[in-house]
Amino acid sequence: MKTAYIDYSMSVIVGRALPDVRDGFKPVHRRVLFGMNELGNTHNKPYKKSARIVGDVMGKYHPHGDASVYDTMVRMAQPWSLRYMLIDGQGNFGSIDGDSPAAMRYTEVRLQKIAEAMLEDLDKDTVDFTLNFDDTLEEPVVLPTRIPNLLANGASGIAVGMATNIMPHNLTELVEGLAAMIDDRNITIDELIKHVKAPDFPTGGIIYGFEGVKLGFETGRGRVVVRGKIMSETSKTGKEKLIIYELPYQVNKAVLHQKIAQLVNDKVIEGISDVRDESDREGMRLVIDLKREAIPNVIINQLYKYSELQTSYGINNVVLVKGRPKVLNLKELLEEFLEFRHEVVIRRTKYQLREAEKKAHILQGYLIALDHLDEVIALIRNSTTPEVAREGLMTNFELSEIQSKAILELRLQRLTGMERDKIRDEYDEIMKFIGHLKDILADEGLRMQIIKDELEDVKKRFGDERKTEIQYLAAEMRIEDIIAEEDVVITISHLGYIKRTSAYDFRQQKRGGRGAIGGKTRDEDFIEHLFVASTHHTMLFFTEKGRLFWMKVYEIPEGEKSGKGRAIQNLITLPSDDKIRAIIDIKDLGDTEFINNHYIVLCTRNGIIKKTLLEEFSRPRQNGVNAITINEGDQLLEAKLTNGNSEIMMAIKSGRAIRFPEATVRDTGRGAIGVRGIEVDNDKDEVVGMICVDKEDKTRTVLVVSEKGYGKRTDIDDYRITNRGGKGVKTISVTDKTGPLIAILDVTEHNDLMITCKSGITIRMAVGDIREAGRATQGVRLIRMDDSDEIAAVARLDKEEEIVAAIEGEEGIITETETETNDTNTATEEAVEPEPEA
Repeated sequence: MKTAYIDYSMSVIVGRALPDVRDGFKPVHRRVLFGMNELGNTHNKPYKKSARIVGDVMGKYHPHGDASVYDTMVRMAQPWSLRYMLIDGQGNFGSIDGDSPAAMRYTEVRLQKIAEAMLEDLDKDTVDFTLNFDDTLEEPVVLPTRIPNLLANGASGIAVGMATNIMPHNLTELVEGLAAMIDDRNITIDELIKHVKAPDFPTGGIIYGFEGVKLGFETGRGRVVVRGKIMSETSKTGKEKLIIYELPYQVNKAVLHQKIAQLVNDKVIEGISDVRDESDREGMRLVIDLKREAIPNVIINQLYKYSELQTSYGINNVVLVKGRPKVLNLKELLEEFLEFRHEVVIRRTKYQLREAEKKAHILQGYLIALDHLDEVIALIRNSTTPEVAREGLMTNFELSEIQSKAILELRLQRLTGMERDKIRDEYDEIMKFIGHLKDILADEGLRMQIIKDELEDVKKRFGDERKTEIQYLAAEMRIEDIIAEEDVVITISHLGYIKRTSAYDFRQQKRGGRGAIGGKTRDEDFIEHLFVASTHHTMLFFTEKGRLFWMKVYEIPEGEKSGKGRAIQNLITLPSDDKIRAIIDIKDLGDTEFINNHYIVLCTRNGIIKKTLLEEFSRPRQNGVNAITINEGDQLLEAKLTNGNSEIMMAIKSGRAIRFPEATVRDTGRGAIGVRGIEVDNDKDEVVGMICVDKEDKTRTVLVVSEKGYGKRTDIDDYRITNRGGKGVKTISVTDKTGPLIAILDVTEHNDLMITCKSGITIRMAVGDIREAGRATQGVRLIRMDDSDEIAAVARLDKEEEIVAAIEGEEGIITETETETNDTNTATEEAVEPEPEA
C-alpha cells in the first residue's frame, strides 16, 4: 500500500494537479490546446463542435473522463475565469451566477490568438516530445509559449500532500518586469514590484491592503484580500442606492445576492430596503436600495464584513521545476520563464540553422550544375537509369547524393536565365541568414534582445490595462513611493461631491473674463470648496457640526474637470445631515516638531473663535473626532493652520471686519466651545470668513469679494488692531450693486485666484491684476455674471508661477476676455466716505 500510494501521489503531483513553471499549464490544458492546434482549429478557421475536440483529445492524449476535458475547455473560454481567455467559445458556456454550460454537443470552439502565440514554433524542435499513453502518437512535454502564462492566468490545484494557488497578473506589467530583468539580472523584488504591481483579476475588484501581496511576491506564500467595487447613486426622489458592479475573483453573483438578502432578513445588516439583480449585456449591476436614515458608508463596510463582497485568497506558488514541486517567489518565477525562453530561442535557432544549411547545400549543387549546364544535360541524356545519372553527377562534379538527387528533380523552367539569377540571389540570401543565425548562437546578449523584442510584440498584441485597483491601508504608507507627487485641484460641491483633478487642467485668464466650466453639477448644486494640494499630503475635513475627518489626497477619487465627482459619504463616514465646511492641507502628521508648534484656529457663523494645538488632531480615526462643540443654531465656518504668532481677521456679511492678535485666544482642548471673536447680529448678519496672517509677513494684503463679483485688495495695516469680541471696522462698501460680502482672503501678488459661480462657471486670475484700494471702497468688478448668478466660492492658489498659460480657443471657454474699455468690465472705484470705526 505504501509503495502504491507513493506512486499514485507522484502521478497526481507531476501529471495532474500542479502546473509546469515553464508554460504554466497542467497536462490537460496543454493537451486540449495541442489537440485543437493539430486539428487546425485556429482563430481564423470556422468553429468546431466541442464534442469533436473532446473526443480527439481524450482518444489521442488524455485517457480520462470526457467531463474533465470539457470542463477544462469551458473554463478556458470564460471571461470571468481566465484573465486572458485561451479558447473562443460559441454557445452557452455558463455564467458568473454559476449556471452550467450547455452540453458539449451544442457548443463550438476554436483557439484564441493568444493561445496560438503559446503554440508558435512548436514545429521547430523548440521543445521535447514524448509518446502518448498508448505509444502511437507524440505529444509535447511543454508548450514553447511566448506568453508568461503561469503568472498571467494563474493556476490552482490540489495534489496529494500539497496544493497550489497562483494569482493571475496583468500581461503588460509582466512583460515590463521581464524586460527590466533582462536589463538587470540582479534586480531586486522591490524593484520588480514597480513593474508587476499586484495580481490582476479578470473580474476586476479592489485589492485591499498590500502587505500580503508583497509577502507573496517575496516568499511565494502570502494573502490577498479582494473587495468588490461598489458605488452609490441617488434616485430622482432623493433615495440612496448602492450599486455593486464588480465582484471579487471566483465569487458567484447569485450566491452573493442570496447572502445579502439573508443578512437583511436576519437583521445583521439594517438600513437595506431591497436587493435586486439588474445585470444585463452591458455589465453587472447588483442594486441595493437603502432606507432614508441609512448611511451608505456604514452599509458598505457591513457588506464587506459579513458577505463575500470581501474575500481573501491564499497565495501559494507551488510549481513543477524540472519535474519536482517547488515554492517560488516572483523573481524566481520570472527567471524560470526567461531561462525557458532562452532555451527555446537556442533550439529554434539551431533548427533554423540546420534547415538553412540543408537548403544552402542544395542551392550550392544547383549553382555547380548551372555552371556546367551543357555537360550535366549531356550526362543525364546519356544515362540509362536515374541511378546511373546520379552516380555520374556525384563522380564528375563532386556533388553529394542529396545535391545530385535535387538536380535530377529540377524542373526545366529553373534553367531559364531569370530563374538561374533567382537561384544565385536565393543562395546569397540564405548564406546571410546562416551568418545571422550563427551570430545569435554565439552571442547571449543578442539572444536576450530577441526575447525582449518578442515580449514587446506580445505586449503590443495582447497587453491591456489593469482591471483590479490597488487600495493601500493606512499602515502601508510607503505607497508614497508609488504615487507620483503632483499638485491637484480638489473640488467639493454644495451637495457633497468630491474629486481631484490635475492642476494643469485649469487655464489662467485676465480679470473680467467669463471663465471656463469647472464642474458639471445638478441644477440645485454648485462647487463650494476648491483648492490645490499635493497628492502626498493629508487633508483634514471639518464639518459644520464640528466633526473632523482625515483623508490622504491620493485617496480622493480622480475625475474629469467637468465631472461631478464621488459622494463624500462614500469616502468618509459623514452623516447625511452634516457637510464639509473647511479643509486643511497638512504635509506630514507624523512630524512631531511641526504638530507641537502649530495650531488649528476654528471660527463659527455666530462669531465664536477657538484655538487648539495641531497635535490634538494628529491621530486619524476611521469615524472622525469632535473638533469643537457647536452651540445650537450655530455652524462651523472656517478652520485655519497657524504658527501661534499670527493676527486673526474675521469679516461679516454686512461689510465689517475685525483684526486682533492670535495670542488673545488661549488654546483649548478638542471638546471646548471657544470664545467670542466678533460681535454679530444673529438675526440678520453672520461671519463670512476668517484669515490668519503672520505678524512678520508684510507681503500679504486682504482681499474681499462680494456676492455680485466685486472685490479689492487692501493693506492689512489699514485695519487697526482692536480687542477680540468687538464690532470691527468697515472693509467694503456694501450696496445693491455689489451684494453682501461673501469672502475674505489673505493674498500676495504671486497668488492666483479661483472664483466659482453657482452656475458652475470657474475663472482663474492673477491676484496682481486686482489693484489695491481703500478699506471703505466698493472695489472693482472681478467677474462678469448673469443677473441670476452669484459667486459660490473663492479660493486662493498658492502658486508662484502660472500653472497653465492661456490657450486661445480652448474647449470649455464660454467667451474670450473682454477688453478693458468695455464699460461693464472696466475697473471702477467708487469712493465711499468711511464710517466711524466701531
